[in-house]
Amino acid sequence: MSAASSLKAQIAREIGTPALVVDLDVVERNIARAQRLCEAVGVANRPHIKTHKSTRLMQMQLAAGAKGITCQKLGEAEVMAEGGATDIFISYNLLGEEKMARLARLMQEAEVIVAADNPLVVSELAKAAAMAGRDLAVRIECDTGRKRAGVETPAEAIALARIIAATPGLTLAGLMVYPPEDGADVTNAFVAEVRKALAAEGITFDDLSSGGTPNLLNLGSLKGQTEHRAGTSIFNDRMMMAAGFASVEDCALTVYTTVVSRGGPERGILDAGSKTLTTETGWDLKGHGLILEHPEAVVARFAEEHGILDLSRCNHRPVVGEVVRVIPNHICPVVNVVGELVYIRGDAIIGTEDVAARGKLR
Repeated sequence: MSAASSLKAQIAREIGTPALVVDLDVVERNIARAQRLCEAVGVANRPHIKTHKSTRLMQMQLAAGAKGITCQKLGEAEVMAEGGATDIFISYNLLGEEKMARLARLMQEAEVIVAADNPLVVSELAKAAAMAGRDLAVRIECDTGRKRAGVETPAEAIALARIIAATPGLTLAGLMVYPPEDGADVTNAFVAEVRKALAAEGITFDDLSSGGTPNLLNLGSLKGQTEHRAGTSIFNDRMMMAAGFASVEDCALTVYTTVVSRGGPERGILDAGSKTLTTETGWDLKGHGLILEHPEAVVARFAEEHGILDLSRCNHRPVVGEVVRVIPNHICPVVNVVGELVYIRGDAIIGTEDVAARGKLR
């Protein structure tokens, strides 16, 4: 039995499948790569923990040189602060009395920066600052082409900057962007217009925070960028492979799953269904994961606990009882759903971790 087969058998026997297995050697290489890419252009690395949601992995990123971390939800930030984070950017609009009270408490534990893209959020953030008794730094989220959240025009960003600058307890830290991979020119023009107009009024800012793992390949294209937020780069996945950022060897997390049925000559069933593997198929991917042992197989569809395989293109087809490794299309929702990581180095199991920030959606 090969070393890989022996490890798969051990995981199936001692831990059970489906299991999220993380190769720490690959994780360390991925962390070092992101840090190196940022340092090469003088941009601070502020990794996004929404991918791994793990205090252990966050600490590895900080030890490698990350300036601070990015969190998408307040609950994530609270967990990371308990795990030792002292510099946190929450890149999401926060609203509501309950969240403002929690934000004020968090401000006593760590340096916090928040995002806003509308006046109501700004007014709410001022309440948190008042409760905390200290100023709160705010970045304006700007949409420069991805069509998600954020103000869509420089004029809106300028107007919101004026409001932030005039609001007691708040300071304008800068802008937050998440441009498309080909969006540097549009983003540069947007930011330049905002800077020029505000400077004429005596309003200045330092931060230009950009993000996205594929955009690590474009570092240096945004004028004045001060930091980068990448999440998926710590693990990578099929989407990052399709984006040209990663190879199979760069994918640190694979789902170990067992073939529990052959259903038919050209059909197989995994014990990893929609509750384990994501249904996302971005970047025009076919199927819902890459099976390393049978790359011609397609994870064609799901039931909740069934991953249904199309084996019609396979010369060598898996048998019932076989343990296979799947690289998911998008790793972030997989970690959030499963919530336990199995750590390995080489062919040895190092241990397991319950993901501390799993399910922190508020």
